[in-house]
Amino acid sequence: MSKVVLITGGSSGIGKSVGEYLTQKGFVVYGTSRNASNIKNHPFKLVSLDVNDVDTIINAVEEVIKNEGKLDILINNAGMGITGPIEETPTNEMRKVFNTNFFGAIDVMKAVLPQMRKQKSGLIINVTSIAGYMGLPFRGIYSATKGALEIATEAIRMEVKKFGIKVTNVAPGDFATNIASGRYHTPVFENSPYKKVYQENLDLMDTHVNSGSDPIEMAEAIYKIINTNKPKIHYKVGSFMQKFSIVLKKILPDTIYEKLLMNHYKL
Repeated sequence: MSKVVLITGGSSGIGKSVGEYLTQKGFVVYGTSRNASNIKNHPFKLVSLDVNDVDTIINAVEEVIKNEGKLDILINNAGMGITGPIEETPTNEMRKVFNTNFFGAIDVMKAVLPQMRKQKSGLIINVTSIAGYMGLPFRGIYSATKGALEIATEAIRMEVKKFGIKVTNVAPGDFATNIASGRYHTPVFENSPYKKVYQENLDLMDTHVNSGSDPIEMAEAIYKIINTNKPKIHYKVGSFMQKFSIVLKKILPDTIYEKLLMNHYKL
């Protein structure tokens, strides 16, 4: 029987690319979108789900199980970005991003675990970010949400292993998707002490996304993980320098690494 996959945030970007790829490989794929009924001619099935609304999460998971009788793989991909100097970023906007990127992912895991435990099998892949391995200037809150999910995944992986459930992280670097359009951007205030450097870094971030890798690389990496008998705890998918930045953080003194980042961001 084909494996059944649920991908949150499956209507565009990385989620859509992964869903299309897995569909071509013979998986039964369900993606999610907050307004699934408004999306026509999608390459795989979509169900309505808002990671900030637990009722919609439960309903979507129940719909998949009712239709297919099982749920083999969850790809926790839904997320949103946020930029800005921490001092000038509204705290309520920070909470929204934590609710989506961290608590939303946790709630989806909570919804699928009873079925996976009943099956005595399952795979959860949490899509985090290479940014989650370091505090990036003007992306510190985004980095924090993804870093939190990395750490929580390490814990839940150990908690559910005895039930035959596997959990892993995949941290992408910059990919050419529409994520920038969905970010919360703290405005560049005219009288801000961060005005010049923040504007320069906003332009740099958008350039990185626009010139990013093809999301098919994430699809291929996730397909490989699915076919791995014993998935590792952490995977990174991105350019050599993006992945090497994590290695450097491990081996360099903190102050030296901080200086490298500050030079890169012209601080």
